[in-house]
Amino acid sequence: MAKLIINANEIITLKGSDKRPRTKEGMSELAILANGCVLIDQDQIAAVGTLEELQQDYSHLLEQAEVIDAAGKVVMPGLVDCHTHLVHGGTRENEFNMRLNGASYMEIMNAGGGIHSTAKSTRNASFEELYDKAYRHLNEFLKYGVTTVEAKSGYGLDWEHEKKQLEVAKKLHDTHAVDVISTFMGAHAVPREFKGREDEFVDIIIHEMLPKVAEEKLAEFNDVFCEKGVFTPEQSRKILEAGKQYGLTPKIHADEIEPYEGSELAAEVGAISAEHLLVASDEGIRRMAEAGTIGVLLPGTAFFLRAPFARGRLMIDCGVPIAISTDFNPGSSPTISLPFIMNLACMNMDLTLEEVLTASTINAAYAINRGHLIGSLETGKKADILILNVANYKQLQYHYGMNHTHMVLKNGEIVIKDAVLQ
Repeated sequence: MAKLIINANEIITLKGSDKRPRTKEGMSELAILANGCVLIDQDQIAAVGTLEELQQDYSHLLEQAEVIDAAGKVVMPGLVDCHTHLVHGGTRENEFNMRLNGASYMEIMNAGGGIHSTAKSTRNASFEELYDKAYRHLNEFLKYGVTTVEAKSGYGLDWEHEKKQLEVAKKLHDTHAVDVISTFMGAHAVPREFKGREDEFVDIIIHEMLPKVAEEKLAEFNDVFCEKGVFTPEQSRKILEAGKQYGLTPKIHADEIEPYEGSELAAEVGAISAEHLLVASDEGIRRMAEAGTIGVLLPGTAFFLRAPFARGRLMIDCGVPIAISTDFNPGSSPTISLPFIMNLACMNMDLTLEEVLTASTINAAYAINRGHLIGSLETGKKADILILNVANYKQLQYHYGMNHTHMVLKNGEIVIKDAVLQ
């Protein structure tokens, strides 16, 4: 059955993306329609315009359409969370307390905490336990208006448990309303049993894990944590280039803790995105802009680790296409609230109100190769739509730390109404 959203104060369409992520001034172009309508036919957007315009061309759909009154509200594309570690076991609140008492991220990790702690919990968890936990988290994502998430593996660190994570993500994609896009990240950390034999573990990823990921079609992307004390730029290059041979698009955790040429490497290998970038160099930013590499900024991680924030303003001014994401994970960003992350990007990375909307919709969609399907309200795209209890888009960041969700439509179906799961 067709649906018709009417009377919206503002419809943030973000139309006209030119088949690539937006940069510079383009990140401020929201293409807002006042007092407009969105017509949905099955799972797609049929048209966006005034009621008079729609009556001229779509009277056959309007006659039977279910009407959704958005009077006094803002309508926009569903949010896209393009960097999460959705599937994992355990929690790490004890490490939070350790950091409050002065321990650094790498000190905790080297002491057996951090990623290694979550890897142990994930290995010990059953498929069903991981699935149930992640399913509940996806319900919360929906309540905040997120309709698509990327999910990285990387808490198995051996094939048996990396596969388990990826298979959980695949089942979630098939069974939950939220779309789950999978990234293989076997190179998230070097297992403690391979300490001193790091190159041997790299070879296992390249020659044993990557072929199986491709053969079983468990992921679209291949990510690596290029960081001092984790994987070197040379090791990272080998893993990412090998993944390309198996059809996996490269991503990279880059320049999070120390400047380590990760952003430069992202541009060199043609990565679709470089992520974190808290301490990316001027040269790395320049090369990313030249290569069109999307910078996925994760202000929640800097906030939670009490680290310097990435230079988002500089990156945009230099021409890097920017997306933002929660980095939802149990250690460095245990939040599901992408709206709060948008607040942080404004207040601590100097992004404008318009830029954060672009960064969490159309640019985030391009960061997971979905810009042709989601991220804007245009004819033919998926009817993933968010209706917000605000009078205009400026109120979204003005009222910080709040959930403004009124209704969420996923593939044209109402999945959240009055902020309640349907």
